[in-house]
Amino acid sequence: MTSKGNNPESPRLPQHVAIIMDGNGRWAKRRMLPRVAGHREGVKRVREIVRAAGEIGISYLTLFTFSAENWKRPKDEVEHLMKMLERLLRDELEELDKNNVRFQAIGRIDMLPSSVRDGIDNMRRRLEGNTGLVLILALNYGGRQEIVDMALRVARDIGKGDIQPDSVDEDVFAGYQYLPELPYPDLLIRTGSEQRISNFLLWQSAYTELYFTDLLWPEFKRAELEQALKDYAGRERRFGKLEG
Repeated sequence: MTSKGNNPESPRLPQHVAIIMDGNGRWAKRRMLPRVAGHREGVKRVREIVRAAGEIGISYLTLFTFSAENWKRPKDEVEHLMKMLERLLRDELEELDKNNVRFQAIGRIDMLPSSVRDGIDNMRRRLEGNTGLVLILALNYGGRQEIVDMALRVARDIGKGDIQPDSVDEDVFAGYQYLPELPYPDLLIRTGSEQRISNFLLWQSAYTELYFTDLLWPEFKRAELEQALKDYAGRERRFGKLEG
């Protein structure tokens, strides 16, 4: 299955929004709170932004939830994040179902704790019949890692004789993404003042519009999402073509 890619004829509302949720720790530090307090507040923003995205009419929302590099954080913080993720997958299920949300996850999921993997599988199954917003959590995810995994799967299929080496072009390669059926993100938002994409959706974001804000993730509410969408609506997406 090949990726749908970006659609230059799409309406001014982005079909797919991706968010790098940065700044939980700094939000807590500024208030002389433990970092875990920032993560708890960040979960509240996830709930609010998912609900808002569905109401606004966005079709896909991908949240950079836990990167492959996050394993380098202190052990107790990582353990707390995994427990929070396990609770989120359990406690938000009813709310997501009520709001007609579907669910997917991308990343090297097999390396996550079994309790988290079980929560992912359960949520995916429970919500698969819904028809609204598709929420995608990037978990143990890295853009370079995904491209490596894509290349490995291509190599295996070539070795099995399923495809020929000279048949591999961009469209064929794109079919080996973690979720090849997803359209590429139209808009990528990063909170927390940093202006980089930090190994997030590298293959998919070749023509994605970028929006950076100084707000920390716990400060990013519906009004800020609507401002980012307004900014996006004022841009002209040419996809390599001359200005219209």
